Amino acid sequence: MSGFDWRSEQAYANFEKAETVDIAWEWLRRDSEYHKDYGALTTPARLNGATDDFRHKWGLSFRS
Repeated sequence: MSGFDWRSEQAYANFEKAETVDIAWEWLRRDSEYHKDYGALTTPARLNGATDDFRHKWGLSFRS
């Protein structure tokens, strides 16, 4: 997404089709606190779907 301009109306032309999960991901990927917390996870925790505390704090659930 290096060429993505979040200020462009055209970039959100399909926004009406977005589902809750799409909007939630957009929020998280722009949240510096989320990035900080994710960066603090160990590699095994990342590979195993994060820790319970991390998932709970950020409202995440992962399919098994």
